[in-house]
Amino acid sequence: MDPLDNVIWQALTTRQAHLAESHQSASKFQRDVSLLGGFANEDREGYASMAALLPPGERVGVFVEEANVAPGLRVVSSVALLQMVLEGKAPDTSDGKKKPVFVDLGEPDVPEMMALTELTKPGPFNRRTREMGDYVGVREDGRLIAMAGERLRVPGYTEVSAVCTHPDHLGRGYAAFLMSEIIGRIVERGERPFLHVRPENARAVGLYERLGFEKRLLKRYVILQKEPS
Repeated sequence: MDPLDNVIWQALTTRQAHLAESHQSASKFQRDVSLLGGFANEDREGYASMAALLPPGERVGVFVEEANVAPGLRVVSSVALLQMVLEGKAPDTSDGKKKPVFVDLGEPDVPEMMALTELTKPGPFNRRTREMGDYVGVREDGRLIAMAGERLRVPGYTEVSAVCTHPDHLGRGYAAFLMSEIIGRIVERGERPFLHVRPENARAVGLYERLGFEKRLLKRYVILQKEPS
């Protein structure tokens, strides 16, 4: 099986196992790292293991074929999610625009990173999400106005994630430049970049296609919550 077919489980049991909490055939990232979790297989045993792993009231986000209801868990939300993989070399994003100065982001930047992701909603981002990979940003007058980073890591692949720009600074090409920087780092390590996007977000899908990403897989991103005992 290609590791991208069950990518969260693969990440949690290989390259990011040090960030995982597991029970039998289910695993999830530590709560302050990420909302994401996965099953060895999308079956009754997987859901039962996840229900046993979660404390009452806690939520987990999984990639699945269908949003199934399981004992002890309820479906909070369900949306389609498209997986795209880079084909070929790292893209050229110059397009006549001036390349911004990038800064590596770390622990001191977490409050600003969380504020930016809360404003722009690129996907789940918690206090320790930055530990999942490299994060780079653009600052203007000392303020973080755009960033991108890495999230899921599986053998041979790394996910590009948290690509976001403050609404007051759109139209300057920051997303493409930042993605190019992250993609370049991944490719230099001999890995292939991939990402996830809502299929109805035509603007984002178009950008990713121009950068060389191709559609690979369509699943559902489902948030499950453990019922009170």
